[in-house]
Amino acid sequence: MISAPILLAEDDEIMRITLLDRLQQKGWQVDEAVDGRQALDKIKTKQYQVIISDIRMPYATGFDILAALQKAAVPTDIIFMTAYGSVEDAVECLKRGASDYLLKPFDMDDLIIRIERILEMQRVKARYISLQECCRQLRKPIIGSSRVVQEMLALINQVAVSDATVLITGESGTGKELVASAIHYTSPRANGPYIRLNCAAIPEGLIESELFGHEKGAFTGAETRKMGRFEMANNGTLLLDEVGEMPLGLQAKLLRVLQEKEIERVGGTKSIKVDVRILCATAKDLGAQVHKGHFREDLFFRLKVIDLEVPPLRHRQEDIPELCDNFILELGQGERSLSLSTEAMEALLAYDYPGNIRELHNIIERLLVLHPDEIIYPWHLPADLASRATPGSGNSSLLLATAVVQAEKACIRQALQQSAGKKSEAAALLGISRKNLWEKMKNYAMS
Repeated sequence: MISAPILLAEDDEIMRITLLDRLQQKGWQVDEAVDGRQALDKIKTKQYQVIISDIRMPYATGFDILAALQKAAVPTDIIFMTAYGSVEDAVECLKRGASDYLLKPFDMDDLIIRIERILEMQRVKARYISLQECCRQLRKPIIGSSRVVQEMLALINQVAVSDATVLITGESGTGKELVASAIHYTSPRANGPYIRLNCAAIPEGLIESELFGHEKGAFTGAETRKMGRFEMANNGTLLLDEVGEMPLGLQAKLLRVLQEKEIERVGGTKSIKVDVRILCATAKDLGAQVHKGHFREDLFFRLKVIDLEVPPLRHRQEDIPELCDNFILELGQGERSLSLSTEAMEALLAYDYPGNIRELHNIIERLLVLHPDEIIYPWHLPADLASRATPGSGNSSLLLATAVVQAEKACIRQALQQSAGKKSEAAALLGISRKNLWEKMKNYAMS
């Protein structure tokens, strides 16, 4: 049963009660309005997925309701009903923005089908918007000017132009998916599909169907033919995330696909040619998994044509100030509502980040929620941050990152002194833009 908020606006009592009973039988939440004015009052206080409205009603017409929805930019579909219809009226309704038009008397089942079609289209639109947002997230730039990041970006540009299989390794939270999307969108396949499959998120019994698709009746519940991720990614790129979690039995089938470039749906007998570039990502040591017998050695070497390791955040701590700026702008929807004091930044630089960039992102998000529009000091940071900081093996890197911050602050102070506080002149002395100088001063809480 689908629960959908629907408004029924009809001044004819018998017609209204008949429609109300039939719609509620479908499990939909239906409110009723006895005239146009009552309908206008209801749409001011509640958003409906669908409105079914008579055109001619006392106090306000169906067109008045439609105009009110359009003025308020409310994404509601409206179906008009009328006993005084013609082809010209139907065309006029659709021109004004109605989703559908019914001439009384009409078949109740016909109305149900039209509503279900509208609700399905709404779900498709919502999914499309969600996918658009997902694509925007995937196409985020890789932030960082550290040596290790610049070397990684150079390698991405090198491997992107080929169709070679790339094994992307790195600890959890380092941004392996971001690297994979950068390879795809830098490659000649950028205009083709980019499909992802998280091998750890799919039950073992379903992952083969997710990869290769299945035919109708292939197993219990397979009521229709389904296209797999390989077919979806044809002429594009397929990312197999957490590939180390793939069951051994399926690994042999994946190896065959990589070698022969064709798949066979579950329950099918026909081979289907596919042109797909494979990217794999894993936080596991696949070499160790091979020695344990958990991963096929032949598949491991087939995937490891190019090995690209994403560095952990503790090896690129000079990128932390830039990452913080980016997260503050991203989470603040383009506005800098938060500033990190020098002491807070030094605390962030001295932390080891076992959760890597994802952990830093979560720290900034927490600060924005708990301390909006404030300058952040160390006591605002999570209580366990300082205690978990481990300056052991990475001590020189930590000291270098801190020294970079201190040197940058000293240069800014000196430039401001020489320019008598004039930011444009100070920025020129530093070789940066005035906006960049202002952002650095705000970041370091320098007045």
